[in-house]
Amino acid sequence: MITVDFKRLKLKPGSRILDVGCGQGRHTCEAYCQPGITAVGLDLNPSDVAQTRGMLCAMDDAGMGGGGTWQVFSGDCTCLPFENDFFDAVICSEVLEHIPNNKKAAAELVRVLKPTGVLAVSVPRYTPEVICWTLSEQYYNTPGGHIRIYTRKSLLKLIEGVGMKYRGGHFAHSLHTPYWWLKCAMSLDNEDARAVRLYHRFLVWDIMKKPWLTRALDKLLNPFIGKSCVYYFTRP
Repeated sequence: MITVDFKRLKLKPGSRILDVGCGQGRHTCEAYCQPGITAVGLDLNPSDVAQTRGMLCAMDDAGMGGGGTWQVFSGDCTCLPFENDFFDAVICSEVLEHIPNNKKAAAELVRVLKPTGVLAVSVPRYTPEVICWTLSEQYYNTPGGHIRIYTRKSLLKLIEGVGMKYRGGHFAHSLHTPYWWLKCAMSLDNEDARAVRLYHRFLVWDIMKKPWLTRALDKLLNPFIGKSCVYYFTRP
């Protein structure tokens, strides 16, 4: 499930890209598919780092990479272990809503980005997120969960406050929004709820098969109930 539009990152052979808070590696692996790219993933969770590494190794075994290289690290996004101006693009997808010191994290994203680089940031969209918080206290009280809800204005203020300029954005994953509403309404731990189970099965099928009808429906609904908002920045 790819949230960021890689066409907006302006990558070319030889580019280096950092996926901050890579989780299980969806964007790191997608970056590694691009021709001649050095893809770097970083996450605080060692088990996620291990899973990302395993996926990248499997891609190498299957010859699915784009001819570049990859590295995966365990690390903290508020203290990135990289030199200044090192990456041509930085992705920070669904991370900042988890971070207490989001200003320091934002400053680190910019510090490691080249002056000509592109920063892509995604966070949960305001209205779908408010509904989740309203339906379930567990949703935002879970350790490591979401600790804040961003508005468009507050996120742009955060990133522009560390020296970047907004260049455009879009919404993503509208078909995932009802799933999270169902989970929040029926308890996050209740995986046996029939509605939740069936909708999850539908989402897995959609991700794997990518039928044109659901792709068109997702695109149609994104402006209204897209789960994520994705913003792109460069230096002024």
